[in-house]
Amino acid sequence: MMSTEKISPTSALLLLGLLAAFFLSIHIGSAHVPVLAGLCDWLTGQPGINALVIGEIRLPRTLLALSVGAALGLSGAALQGLLRNPLADPSLTGASQGAALGAAFVFYFSLLPGLGVFAPLLAGLIGAGLALLLVLWLAGPGRPALLLLAGLAIASLSGAALAAVLNFAPNFFAMQELVFWLLGSVSERGMAHLIFLLPALVIGSALIWWQRPLLAALSLGEQVAASLGLDVRRGGRIIVLGAAILVGASVATAGNIGFIGLVAPHLARPLVQNRPDRLLWPAAVIGATLVLAADIIVRLMPPGREIRLGVLTALIGAPLFIRLIWKMRREWL
Repeated sequence: MMSTEKISPTSALLLLGLLAAFFLSIHIGSAHVPVLAGLCDWLTGQPGINALVIGEIRLPRTLLALSVGAALGLSGAALQGLLRNPLADPSLTGASQGAALGAAFVFYFSLLPGLGVFAPLLAGLIGAGLALLLVLWLAGPGRPALLLLAGLAIASLSGAALAAVLNFAPNFFAMQELVFWLLGSVSERGMAHLIFLLPALVIGSALIWWQRPLLAALSLGEQVAASLGLDVRRGGRIIVLGAAILVGASVATAGNIGFIGLVAPHLARPLVQNRPDRLLWPAAVIGATLVLAADIIVRLMPPGREIRLGVLTALIGAPLFIRLIWKMRREWL
């Protein structure tokens, strides 16, 4: 049950912002379509253009943007709390690079042809899982910091392999398709993609939420956490596992969407008095809102010049992150 402490004006504003972005995303498109009528037609199974546009195009795209943003925001907040480092990024788990490499093999070798558009999803998830297994094997029973160093090593190795795949692409069209997929997007996805993502979202979120007491204790140091009877190494591995599941599934579904997992926790941190255990769900809500807002901007651009979602989040997120670093620097001086 949610305590009265969590039901605050700030929490209400975050949820209202998310709902506003959600409904705006449903309404915006190249054609004017009555949203309520389209939803009713789609839910009741009545054929028609309204049901097709709302139920098969806009609603899946909106829900997918919301889910990916929430997954990235939550994983970023968890890793930053685990390492007590505001610069920790979800890509440090190696899962995102592993997922990208798995999908690249599908485009390069034309693997799993019977799965059609779902082939990159499955291959990306397998790639993320293999990358995580390598990280866990390389780190051994080490501390969370060593686990993230192993993740950085595997991420670098996967990135180099991905560059090699791009370099030896069999033709220009295969390379172009792979590059466009890597740039990140939630367009041309359906409800099946969302169903593919949801189990990973639930499992990864549950693993991280389970370790909230550890995140709270780690804010006082590892020795304090151990004195409270918490297993820092085991809990740290569970958090990294949850973050890797979230990031790997998100990249496998929507490609690389950068800076959300890095920026969302920073925007949420002042709202929770820098408490890492209370940062999780506000960071998830802000991450979902940011991806929805970015996708809305993408759809508002002139036809034929649509920028990829991952490019836009990087263009917006990088200056915002630089501003946050500058602000932190002034506070430390």
